[in-house]
Amino acid sequence: MVEPEDRRSIWMVDTTLRDGEQAPGVVFTTPERLGIASALARIGVNEIEAGIPAMGEEARRDIRKLADLNLPCVLSCWCRAHSKDIEQAAQCRTPGVHISFPVSSILLKTFDRDEAWVLKSLASLVKSARTYFDRVSVGAQDATRTGRDFLYRFAALAAESGAHRLRIADTVGMSSPSRVGDLVAGLKKQVPGLCLEFHGHNDLGMATANAVTAVEAGADALSVTVNGLGERAGNVPLEEAAMALFEMGGYKGTMDMTRITGLCRLVAKASGRAIPPSKPITGENVFRHESGIHCAGLLKHPSAYQLFQPEQVGEEACDYVIGYHSGSAGIRHVLEQQGISIGRPTAEKLIPHIRQLARDRKSPISPAELKELYFFVTG
Repeated sequence: MVEPEDRRSIWMVDTTLRDGEQAPGVVFTTPERLGIASALARIGVNEIEAGIPAMGEEARRDIRKLADLNLPCVLSCWCRAHSKDIEQAAQCRTPGVHISFPVSSILLKTFDRDEAWVLKSLASLVKSARTYFDRVSVGAQDATRTGRDFLYRFAALAAESGAHRLRIADTVGMSSPSRVGDLVAGLKKQVPGLCLEFHGHNDLGMATANAVTAVEAGADALSVTVNGLGERAGNVPLEEAAMALFEMGGYKGTMDMTRITGLCRLVAKASGRAIPPSKPITGENVFRHESGIHCAGLLKHPSAYQLFQPEQVGEEACDYVIGYHSGSAGIRHVLEQQGISIGRPTAEKLIPHIRQLARDRKSPISPAELKELYFFVTG
């Protein structure tokens, strides 16, 4: 475990344009891809996985257009472990390439391969890729279901062959923080000096926890997507991992979190995947409060019931909702915003009426309705 005072810089690799777009039904147009990449660069992402050249000339054209933007971050292509894929990637003018190898027994059986093929291909493909690219990343696909001995051999050979980074993928999202921590720590011990990246999926709802644990155990980089977009239950959400590591965890990074809400909304619109109201960091409910106790506390101290402030993630302010659980402090605050100052006794007279209305409609009441109710009750 990395000691708390040893706060390293963490390299953020965004794969929204590659793994994120693999979510069923998601297709980005060329302008959308360029807009998302530009927004990712503005927020301070270190590397963007721009796409899969093997998908065809249209995909390669889009990657070249991304390269022409000259963004202040590294662009990389994603490739299967085939020499033709690497040759096609070389046409895209990105400084980086990622080569993904199936390493678990189930994937090797699925693709009619074996461990000997993996090791032989790893050495030759990395050597070939280094003639085209400044940065060569190697991926251990389905690493969390791979025998530890073989994974260690794979990692050691990746380093020996000249790979700049090894991506450890929890491809089916089956792992837990304790397992991920142990895996990363083991690799760091077995292959010291090798740059490690963690790539997680969210099938058990632990992607963010696994990613943060990977960093705490020594991982140097994370693979993420905006809004956690991706196959099945999605990937590690960029906004969650960045907030946990850089704003709360004290790790060093280049992220401007005040731009995160705008980025997430941009990707939500382009992908057709709305942000759930209770989505951590950027969901509309994150800064909405109804409970009387919570509203009263927040009006006295903004950190009473709020881990971070709206301004930290590009939102304007908290929203105090009037509904079944509201108390006098919240009621007085919302009315005061409309130019009506009342005392606590008057606010308490309104509570039974508010609760009845909220119960009947099973929803909050608007500020305008609260104002109308105030005039009705007070005559």
